[in-house]
Amino acid sequence: MKRTRQTQMFIALTVLAAMASSLYASFASHTLHASYGLTLLALAAVTSRLKVKLPGIDGNMSVNLPFLLMAVVNLSALEAIVIACIAAMVQCWPKFDSKFKPQQMLFNVSMMAFATSVANLIWNASWPGKAWLSESVTLASATAAFFLGQTAPVAGIIKLAEGAALRRVWLGIAQLSFPYFVLSAGMTSMVNVTGRHLGWPAALLAFPVMYGVYRSYGLYFGKAGAGLSAPAMSRAANAGI
Repeated sequence: MKRTRQTQMFIALTVLAAMASSLYASFASHTLHASYGLTLLALAAVTSRLKVKLPGIDGNMSVNLPFLLMAVVNLSALEAIVIACIAAMVQCWPKFDSKFKPQQMLFNVSMMAFATSVANLIWNASWPGKAWLSESVTLASATAAFFLGQTAPVAGIIKLAEGAALRRVWLGIAQLSFPYFVLSAGMTSMVNVTGRHLGWPAALLAFPVMYGVYRSYGLYFGKAGAGLSAPAMSRAANAGI
């Protein structure tokens, strides 16, 4: 990311928002789930390295989202936030031949903490009429919060770093990632239903599915990226998703 005052202020605000929302969500934290938490942590960390290069954006998308959503709806807020932050760190950690970017790491970890805490608050909220809503509607609401909590900050940092139109950047990111969020919500719902019979090991069943998604997305986005023009690629912002 370009070292401008605007981007630095935006990153600082993202960090503050993450700290405030995480602290608030953690006060309402529920019972810890050691076995399930460690399982989701391992799965989220492994799938965080299964990254797909997004066309037109100098960033990537990993296939860890279903495990982060499972953490949101099944674990305490504190556990879910810790898992999301570790997953973000694993995803952003550079390869041996790449340069470490502390600002990018800080932004992505803070963004994930904010999105996770807001999604957890929505999942556990007790608003009037919630008792009449199905679990699927509540899960969809939490997923929508996760979606906006990730895509909006990325679009904002790209706008500040590159001067691109915010609406156009957000729509581009949303179109690429929305089907993935829908898939992840469906996967989370199916694992939760299966988990009522198998318990926390049901989460392991999602790994081969997400590996298949990773392979399919890699082939699809690889072909899409090859079709982009050089000027379009040069305008890509250096932000992670």
